[in-house]
Amino acid sequence: MTSPDALLEMVSDLRAGRTNPSQVLADALERVRAKEPAVHAWVRVDVDGSAAQAEALETAGRHGPLWGIPVAVKDLIDVKGLPTGCGSPLRGHEPATADADCVRLLREAGAIIVGKTVTTEFGYFAPGPTRNPVNPAHTPGGSSSGSAAAVAAGMVPLALGTQTAGSLTRPASYCGVAGFVAAKDQFPTTGITGLSHSLDSLGLITRTVADLRYAWESLSRFETVEQDEPLGSVRLLLWAGSGLGELSREMSAALTAAQATLGNEPGFHFTDWSDHGMVRDLAEHHATVMASEASAARAEELAHHHELSVPFTELLTSGRSLPHHEYTAAVELIAVSRQRVLALLERFDAVLGPAALGAAPPGLEATGSPILSRPWQALGLPVLTIPGLTSADGMPLGLQLIGAPGREPRLFDIGQRIEEALRQTGAKRGGTLPLDD
Repeated sequence: MTSPDALLEMVSDLRAGRTNPSQVLADALERVRAKEPAVHAWVRVDVDGSAAQAEALETAGRHGPLWGIPVAVKDLIDVKGLPTGCGSPLRGHEPATADADCVRLLREAGAIIVGKTVTTEFGYFAPGPTRNPVNPAHTPGGSSSGSAAAVAAGMVPLALGTQTAGSLTRPASYCGVAGFVAAKDQFPTTGITGLSHSLDSLGLITRTVADLRYAWESLSRFETVEQDEPLGSVRLLLWAGSGLGELSREMSAALTAAQATLGNEPGFHFTDWSDHGMVRDLAEHHATVMASEASAARAEELAHHHELSVPFTELLTSGRSLPHHEYTAAVELIAVSRQRVLALLERFDAVLGPAALGAAPPGLEATGSPILSRPWQALGLPVLTIPGLTSADGMPLGLQLIGAPGREPRLFDIGQRIEEALRQTGAKRGGTLPLDD
């Protein structure tokens, strides 16, 4: 039987005729029924609609790289015939009349849309009911909480999410799955309820980097060219957070352990990131742009502030009061910093750093800090979250790998190599890397 969390294995079995879309879907729905009561990843599971999709795919015959693959969609993204609730009582009263462009791409690739997953309120901080599948007493992160949890729990092998600050990178890190935030404007955002047109990006979540790469290639219509050549020399900038927040001892140790592991891999070379002032400034500029643009995008919702959470109301209110010149200055400074970082990425392959300040915090009242994603999201760069490290109590610790737009295949090459090195070293050490003080 196909492993529930192995996208590539599922693709292989479907292509070889060892299973079919209806059976794959039935297995996924059974896992949802078994695990959803403890995880609460879903807003709506479209049992009848997804079954009809599977039957239609079988009638039409095999086509598309994701033919027969069950997929979850974050509830900020329109799926025709299903409400888009946005984690708010203000939305979700009527079904969407059309698919978002990214959902259309999924359907064209042959995927089955299983249903909608939990998001925080309008993609901001107020959490939904989702629990971390690794430990239900801990947050799954936000705002793509349901998508990350559904994949981590093995309910589906692929989920769509979005990111404006740390909305996908952080849940992927907390739940121990692989995540990819696409470069700004690589995928259209039509049909997605966003917060900030300058910052919103589409994201993908799978269990492994290899599966993530396949999903990205399928939606971007990128054809892999098989190469027997080795990865060659890899030049990484090692980034330790620039003091944006206090890294947990275990996250600091995880980054050190990863560097030590990769130092034993042929061809890996590290240089410490040095321009910490620019990174801290970018985090501030990001917050300015997000608040200003969110206040404009969600002005109608602010008129119903009594039905909004306090943090979301404060975001919109603060953005509305920002002087326009502060917003334009932030946009201009981000553009200057982007050129500086892109120039650096001509000399280095990627930036490697922590994906979050630490493991998922206990409790469900908050979703953790997005601060370590803010600078890179401001720049609109593609970001890969790599699983494979854990804390002493078994909670996942993710790394993020930031690259240059247009060089995503190289980013995935490096990410797969890092993930495999962490996995092999962890296996030798009994399942986890040693995180020494």
